[in-house]
Amino acid sequence: MFSLSRRCLKTTVQIRRFAATSYVSNADATSTQGEQHIRAKLTEKFNPTSLQVQDISGGCGDFYAITIASDAFKGLPMVKQHRLVTETLKKEIEGIHGLQV
Repeated sequence: MFSLSRRCLKTTVQIRRFAATSYVSNADATSTQGEQHIRAKLTEKFNPTSLQVQDISGGCGDFYAITIASDAFKGLPMVKQHRLVTETLKKEIEGIHGLQV
């Protein structure tokens, strides 16, 4: 497993995680509506093996960190993978300040 982290606003945010494990999600009862909506769209489109969506804006829904692994990305350059995710979330991106994939 390979993992990178970035320090952001005094917290560590995982930005990339590759794993050959079964589906992992950070969905729980405390997930915001925005996190749940983004998670649902990405799950429907990519059937990910791992997916984490986190509102890192402090709960206001302006900035999300997404970690996703899917067989749909195999063999694709990183730029193409990011493009697929941002195209899937095009409507949602219009209403937020930032997205970290």
